[in-house]
Amino acid sequence: MEAQRVNLKGRDLLNLHDLSPAEITAIIELAGELKEKQKQGIPHPYLQGKTLGMIFQKSSTRTRVSFEVAMYQLGGYALFLNANDLQLGRGESLADTARVLSRYLDGVMIRTYAQADVEEFARYATIPVINALTDLLHPCQILADLLTIKEYKGTLTGLKLAYVGDGNNICHSLLFGCAKVGMDISVASPEGYKPDENIVRLARLDASSAGSKVEILTDPVEAVSEADIVVTDVWASMGQEAEQAKRTVVFAPYQVNEKLVAHAHQDYIFLHCLPAHRGEEVTADIIDGPHSAVWDEAENRLHTQKAVLAMLL
Repeated sequence: MEAQRVNLKGRDLLNLHDLSPAEITAIIELAGELKEKQKQGIPHPYLQGKTLGMIFQKSSTRTRVSFEVAMYQLGGYALFLNANDLQLGRGESLADTARVLSRYLDGVMIRTYAQADVEEFARYATIPVINALTDLLHPCQILADLLTIKEYKGTLTGLKLAYVGDGNNICHSLLFGCAKVGMDISVASPEGYKPDENIVRLARLDASSAGSKVEILTDPVEAVSEADIVVTDVWASMGQEAEQAKRTVVFAPYQVNEKLVAHAHQDYIFLHCLPAHRGEEVTADIIDGPHSAVWDEAENRLHTQKAVLAMLL
């Protein structure tokens, strides 16, 4: 099996672009196995005696709970570290914090603002570092999305995913994740809110190797046409609250509603990383309707993160 052939011990997870298609497949495969064991009540304490430090500079519901429960179910211990509790808040450098925590812990996950901070931390740490969200990327979420798609569709290769909305961290990591596994992705964003050009360039390189296609569009109907999966996210991410009024006007034509999804395949599934704002980026009849897979997607954060932890630590 893929998970047995791939060795990620001691590696970081900062960016899905850094992983090979086989490594992403192995994580998803192991996640499925761990999910099955958990459902059957079969113990799997693969990280007995291991400790994970969890650094939060951004608040969280799913990330904190899923990582904490993941470590518990794997037999390890998760230590919550609010950024205000660390000497980081009083001027200790990221490098020094990374060096010290590496002497105490077996791994660290960080949820913060700048991708550069996570990369600097990983450069000086001697233990695995996991990016649990930055303003640029959200790799853990997209691993959960890929597991969810595989469960519903039976495959990943050859499908089409449409992302409608802000070219944000979810969009960026979807570009990498889809391209790596051979899934076509069409992104529809308003002018001025498109995904980062360098991310798109790298994703297109990944896609050319996997035989998939990356489209960056402004027309949501064109993006959703013939899609197997439709994805959106909030119009104003954490830290962008001051732009809410402006963004509400700009993104209004990008709402995922019955009229838009009529252009997708009849058996499409809808994904959203949550939290969702019903009546803004998505209507209630879609997110709470028969095509929605968001609750399975949210649960799968636990299972994919368990796989990541088991393979890295």
